Amino acid sequence: MKILVTGGAGFIGSNIVLKLLCEDHEVVVVDNLSSGFEMNVDPRCCFINGDVRDTSCIDRSVQGCRLIFHLAASVGNARSIEKPIDDSTINLIGTLNILEAARRHGVKKVIFSSSAGVFGELKTLPIAEDHPQDPDSPYGTSKLAAEKMCLVYNKLHDMKNVCLRYFNVYGINQRYDAYGNVIPIFALRVLRNKPLTIFGDGEQTRDFVNVQDVAEANIRSGLTDGVAGVYNIGSGTRITINALAALAQKVAGNKVTIKHVPPRKGDVRHSLADISAARKAFNFNPQVEIQSGLTEYMKWLSRDPVTLKQIQGGSK
Repeated sequence: MKILVTGGAGFIGSNIVLKLLCEDHEVVVVDNLSSGFEMNVDPRCCFINGDVRDTSCIDRSVQGCRLIFHLAASVGNARSIEKPIDDSTINLIGTLNILEAARRHGVKKVIFSSSAGVFGELKTLPIAEDHPQDPDSPYGTSKLAAEKMCLVYNKLHDMKNVCLRYFNVYGINQRYDAYGNVIPIFALRVLRNKPLTIFGDGEQTRDFVNVQDVAEANIRSGLTDGVAGVYNIGSGTRITINALAALAQKVAGNKVTIKHVPPRKGDVRHSLADISAARKAFNFNPQVEIQSGLTEYMKWLSRDPVTLKQIQGGSK
């Protein structure tokens, strides 16, 4: 099957691409490399350096495809607060461009990468798909709007689009950036024997899910007949940030100091996914627990050429 993956040079997208190639699919990757890396793109792919805001590029890329995994996005609460127009243009208008191209070319399913950021501050745990959606940032708002657009296309155009709400994803091909998630930040700083900064008291909890499980969820939801709608994708477990900091030091074999600073705007206190709907719909069953996943990730990170430059060059 010919499949399009937008954002396929990025962290999650590149892991999905590799799984698709291992299953002998023909893969087209569209990525503008704003946050992805060309080294992540398998040479067996057809790689198009393009932007989801470019309608002509997307139209060309979709031709002949039967399934689309849409991961290209502006990611993160902090980035969206600083650049809300970019956030909405990429996440909402970019998604609409994908949906329109899919409609024109007869593609009946788009797997949209959404986020638990659509929920905002949580009222109940664990979080089911019908939990109130009251996002605390432009990022969560743009992802929620894009979800609604995917679901409207299901109604209007007889599509079977799927929205996967990722919780905190980590794993191979995830590199540090200034807006990055806590695991790559902690991992890089521990590898450099630098202090860790924790926002607030550190007793906030997160549901961390390994990228291999997320890639599997994408492919299962994409290839399972009859699957459509919105699904949570997490591990179904949670850990405090204090415990994560301790685990990162244990895995790396380095002891560093911890600095606590005031909480950040837009951060939720607790997070835990109810993944029963995904388990029932497409047999989603996370396999990677946090200690083994973090061990594998830090081994990869310590050999990654981009990260080695950051370590040697004194990056954060």
